Formats: sequence, C-alpha cells, structure tokens
Amino acid sequence: MSNTDPRSATDPDLAPAAPTAARHRGIYARPLARLSDRTAAAAAEVLALALPVDCVCCGAEDAALCGACSRQLRLLTLKPFRAEAQAPALMDMDGSVLLPVVAAGAYRAELAQCLLSFKSHGQARLGVELARALARALLAAAGQARGLTLVPVPTSAAAFRKRGFSPVHVLLRRLVLGDEIPGFTVADALRKTVPAVRNRMPLGGARYLPGGQKGLGLGARSRRVRGSMRARAGPWSPSVEGRACIIVDDVLTTGATVAEAARALRAAGALVGGAVVVAATRPPATSDVGAPSPAVARPDGGT
Repeated sequence: MSNTDPRSATDPDLAPAAPTAARHRGIYARPLARLSDRTAAAAAEVLALALPVDCVCCGAEDAALCGACSRQLRLLTLKPFRAEAQAPALMDMDGSVLLPVVAAGAYRAELAQCLLSFKSHGQARLGVELARALARALLAAAGQARGLTLVPVPTSAAAFRKRGFSPVHVLLRRLVLGDEIPGFTVADALRKTVPAVRNRMPLGGARYLPGGQKGLGLGARSRRVRGSMRARAGPWSPSVEGRACIIVDDVLTTGATVAEAARALRAAGALVGGAVVVAATRPPATSDVGAPSPAVARPDGGT
C-alpha cells in the first residue's frame, strides 16, 4: 500500500517536486512581443541592482517572485476548476447553475499573495505569471470553441485612481500582445455607473457605506453592485449584440459582481456563456472543468 498522501493528487501544494526540469513556459508567436518581454526582464534585472526587491511570498532577495515561489504559483494554477457552486449569487434556489465560472486557482498561498501585490502594491512584474494562469483558465473554459469575446469587469473610478490601472485589463492586454489566447477577441464593453440614490438610503436598518466589497455578505454585495454596470454606448464603443461573451474578473467571492456584469451584457444583447477568474476564494471540493453545463457559449449562441 502506498504511503503517498491521497490529497497530493488534487492539492498542488502537496505534490512532490517534478523529477525533470520544467518545460519552457510560453513561446510568443509574435517576435515583437517576445523582444518586449525579454527587454522587460533585462530591465528588471538592472533595476534590481539599483532598487533591490524581495520576493512577495517568501522574502528572497533580487526578485519580485523567486524561482521556488514561481513554481508553486504554477502548481496552484495548473488545473483550472469550476467555481460557481461556491458563489451563492450564481446558483439558483434549486441548485441549478445561473452562470458557470472557471477559476485558474484557489485564492490562497502564493496565488493570493501575488494577486494582492500586483493589484495593490505596484508589483507589475507579477503580471507575467498571473497572465499565464489566466490564459490556462480561458483555454480550459473555452475548450474547442473559438470566436469568443472576452469582456473584462470594469474597475471602479476610486480603485483606478488609487492604483492607476485596471488589473484585469492589464492581464488581458498582455495575453493579446503575446498571442497566448488565439481565437479570442477582447471588448472593453462595460462601464461602471453611479449607484442609484435609493442604494444610498438606509435599507434594513443599515446605512449605505461607500467603498469596496471586502467583508460584505451576499445580500450587501448584491445591493451594492445592483445596477452598477451597463454596456458602453457611443460610436467608438464595441458592440456585443449577438456575440458570444466570456466575462473576465480577478477574484470570485459571492459572484455578485460577475452576475451584475452578465446582467448588463445580456441587456445589451450579448450571449453570455460564463466567466473566468484568476482566483476563487471558496473553491469546490472537486475540480472538474468538464462538468455538465459548459463553461462558455459557442459562437453560434449554443452551449
């Protein structure tokens, strides 16, 4: 009888080290993107001499993410999984799926730390690893379907002013430039709207609180995001009417934000087949991307 911990078959944190060297990760099809990536890597090494950096996960010197932590991050995102079952806003009362979601990994350990450092602490170099994780999830969700449109969830004006960028948009732009997601197009089709006045009034004895959603329950999150998005309008805005779309976000919690994005897209005539996120805060017990209820819609509008 084997003494191997059975959890190691499903938990990448417990998996033994690979007996052979890892294969090269990601060969750009476009020479310009490959040159840009190598130039950025060289610049990062030079910058590390002038402004020493430490690994955001373990504190090792001279790299924003050391080799060991980079490998752990890849292990955590090696097998994307269906995550909507743990997001109450995406499940009906009878247990049926309202919107399928594929996550690149669970929001914990190296993945959680890298996402936090990338979004809130200016560690832009972590975008390379996070973009690759997102690409694996997108390809797993799409399967054989092509011609799909990726729609990033818009960030709030306050978050954009604080960070100076939108994390999801940055990751998708990197994937498009690197040609790592062939067969997809990206449409910045959603925008944030000012919450309705009624959402600012006392509701159930609790006054509306401005700010983010961290720490809020399902009901509070749903009330905060309800009506907070709409499709962009204007001569230069991308049209999603009749197009098969996948919503892309960074972290899935209760699913309220993704559900609101789906509502806004459907109101604009889009065929929303599902969503893909970098991390899910509450992963399911099983990790089956190929479960019934496909993760995305086909370009012809089927599922």
